[in-house]
Amino acid sequence: GYDTVQFKESLGVFAGIAPWNFPAMIPMGWMAPLCIAAGNTFVLKAASFVPQTVMRIAELWVEAGLPEGVLNIVTAGRNEAEIFLEHPSIVGVSFVGSTSVGKHIYKTSAANGKRCQALTEAKNHALVMSDCKIKRTAKGIMNAFIGCAGARCMALPAICVEESIADELVELLVKYSKEVNLGKAYEKETGMGPIVNAGHRDFITGWIETGVKEGAKLVLDGRNPEVPEDCKDGFWVGPTIFDHVTEDMSIGREEVFGPVLCVKRVKNFEEGITIMNNSIFANGSVIYTQNGYWARQFGKRTDGGMVGVNVGIPVPFGIFGFTGHKQSFFSDLHCMGMDGVRFYTEQKNITSTWFPEEEADSDADIDTWDGTITSMPEDK
Repeated sequence: GYDTVQFKESLGVFAGIAPWNFPAMIPMGWMAPLCIAAGNTFVLKAASFVPQTVMRIAELWVEAGLPEGVLNIVTAGRNEAEIFLEHPSIVGVSFVGSTSVGKHIYKTSAANGKRCQALTEAKNHALVMSDCKIKRTAKGIMNAFIGCAGARCMALPAICVEESIADELVELLVKYSKEVNLGKAYEKETGMGPIVNAGHRDFITGWIETGVKEGAKLVLDGRNPEVPEDCKDGFWVGPTIFDHVTEDMSIGREEVFGPVLCVKRVKNFEEGITIMNNSIFANGSVIYTQNGYWARQFGKRTDGGMVGVNVGIPVPFGIFGFTGHKQSFFSDLHCMGMDGVRFYTEQKNITSTWFPEEEADSDADIDTWDGTITSMPEDK
């Protein structure tokens, strides 16, 4: 008989390009561990705004016993990082960032024969049904759109809410958002911290101005919020809520990456899921309901790759992978989970047989398909 064994083997040197919003978790939690555990070495371009995080963690890896040269940190701008996409010693690239840059990285890496996984932008939506537990739902939505100051690709910046409860839900969202305590992000009592820098603050406020010009109703304006005296030198945008956002408004379609919520009023489930699935992005999607039928329908029909039922930030444990779809992801193998293992390895199949002594010198003919195909049972 024949015996086939499959091995997953390391490939060599991988590169990672990390974002600024999670400078530790993404490169040191998602990328490096799987890459190194699979037997590869890793070269990481630190996020330009926050390079010290990974520099310090890399030192800790070495102190813990990781051989020098296995994990390498490069501080550079995006132009200098082009070498990762072209250098023949790099076999693959992991990237998290904007869709425009992700497309470029995916295209350039592929053109140079490299593997690439590019996790990019999102405009995650929730569908809020009239049977939801409205106060708990409002709390969940608030947490999901202001957490991390809205700067996470699994934030919840848009909701489609059934018209019959829209007024009540918006009133609650404004009430709860006004109660959020702005302050130092590292203090436990803080509800929301500052924006990363002045440039990104201006980017967010620019989107708020766009929403106003487009005709969305600004029911909570987070520009120039009140903050503690010792925080006034920070870069601040408070929770911001737009109501009556329609599909012709870019504020409701494009990623703002800040604490800005767009409320879209819909007549029913069908209108809501249609609006959600019309998005070019599909990282996550959520439904708030107490109805099992609508929950099952939503799970089957949504384009979102990570789906929540009454869960505002439906990121699963790492064993399941981070499964964005559409223009939120460019690759065939997702980050983490079994896809992550496959990305950082290549498969090798070894098929063997052993000749019995009495047949070793036989002159018998050998089938053209000498191998496992010939070992299959013949039809009787």
